[in-house]
Amino acid sequence: MACNLSDGIDALTAAALGALQGLTEFLPVSSSGHVAIGAQLFDIHESSLALVILLHLGTLLATVMLFRHDIALLAREGIAALRDPSRLRTTPEGRVLVGIAIVTVITAIIGLLLRNVAEAFTEDVRLVGFGFLVSAAFLLASGVAHGSSEEVSWRQAAGIGIVQGMAVLPGVSRSGVTIAVAMLLGVQGGAAFRFSFLVSLPAIAGAAILESGGAEGLGSLGPEAWVGGLTALVTGYVALVMLRHIVLVGRMWTFAIYLLPFGLFLITR
Repeated sequence: MACNLSDGIDALTAAALGALQGLTEFLPVSSSGHVAIGAQLFDIHESSLALVILLHLGTLLATVMLFRHDIALLAREGIAALRDPSRLRTTPEGRVLVGIAIVTVITAIIGLLLRNVAEAFTEDVRLVGFGFLVSAAFLLASGVAHGSSEEVSWRQAAGIGIVQGMAVLPGVSRSGVTIAVAMLLGVQGGAAFRFSFLVSLPAIAGAAILESGGAEGLGSLGPEAWVGGLTALVTGYVALVMLRHIVLVGRMWTFAIYLLPFGLFLITR
């Protein structure tokens, strides 16, 4: 049955979930895990589906805003590659496009295979706790990574695609595991940050499209949903800028200080 945000979700609750999504989508602490916990705390179930879609769209727009110049370069390169496919091997932007395609395909396959498992995670906070511990392990490992490559190879992209697919599980941070794995595979922090969020665009858009299959169109949503989406956009942009600085100074591992005890608390409660 189609759902409407006017059923049990007020603007303040939508804004709270929007802020939660915006901050945790980009900071390496898992938005899906925190939103799953928030939904249980607020006792939100069926009526949350449309809001989740707008939250994803809000964070998608935040990513587009921050990386608009990179996206424009890649778009121009993609058009040029239609005339000269060799550019996908010979230019930096062309190789990035191939890397994004590799990650997207692998992510889609793994994400679909794990979809039922992900639904089980959303119903059990103990499973979310295990996801947080996985994220913490990757973040701690990133603290010893000393990558120097400014480009992501196709083999490195395959590894990033695997962990991004795993991040469909609530508690497993997409940004955290993809940046950490890129750095562990030899990619420099700034390049890992950039690539991680460029490959997030198809993933976030795909998630919104999949979820929209069970919800009404955006035009039917009440104002509460748009409050949540706008909050996700603003807080998401701020979180992106913060994370870029944290990665550049090599401090991403510090988020494990939060995830480790929180994860242990959830699995033992």
